[in-house]
Amino acid sequence: MLTSFSKATFASLLGLLTLAACSSTPQPKFQQELFETGASPYARNFNSNTTDTCEAARRALLSQGYLTTMTRTDTVDGTKNFQPSGDTHVVVEFHVVCTPGEEASDTSIVYVNAVQNGFALKKSDTSASVGLSVLGSLSLPIRSNSDAMVKISSETIPSGKFYDRFFGLVDHYLQTVVRTQAVPTNRIESRLLPVPVEAPALAPVAAMPDAIGKAASVEPASGTRVVP
Repeated sequence: MLTSFSKATFASLLGLLTLAACSSTPQPKFQQELFETGASPYARNFNSNTTDTCEAARRALLSQGYLTTMTRTDTVDGTKNFQPSGDTHVVVEFHVVCTPGEEASDTSIVYVNAVQNGFALKKSDTSASVGLSVLGSLSLPIRSNSDAMVKISSETIPSGKFYDRFFGLVDHYLQTVVRTQAVPTNRIESRLLPVPVEAPALAPVAAMPDAIGKAASVEPASGTRVVP
């Protein structure tokens, strides 16, 4: 039969075990997303259309050594390789999406996301034995080393000064690069051409007298009349 002291001790131990069990299983990071409606650190507004803004983003990535691909006018992807040490390798993938702004037609919103992928050098030894029939059961071990880069991590770079510097560089190129301007749509007016007036018919030309017959009636200078 448990005494009052043993019951209190048992309850305390049970509470400590429950607390330890809860603290040993932390909540994953993807379950800690807040999805707030306020300003996003991954987005920025610009006073330019989507084509010019994405072009400025492409130039910003190119100026920092990123290899970019731009299959559409509103999307830019870029990659850059880093080598922190001889056994590790890091690849940063940049994704930029440009959408129309909410306030005016000549504004845009840029959404950016950068993923950091980590790779490590993995060494594996393989061995094999070769039996020589001449020497009986003697076997010689053969070893070979094969090294390969294995992906060990992949994480979105958290918000902070990293994206602030990128947005600042995009704004710099928007201020220095010539922007495209839309062709003004003026109203086209059409008018009917006047109906052409028919020209009056010309009077028939009188027949010219026969030059030969007229010449035959002319008397020669000697006074002799020529009869045809």
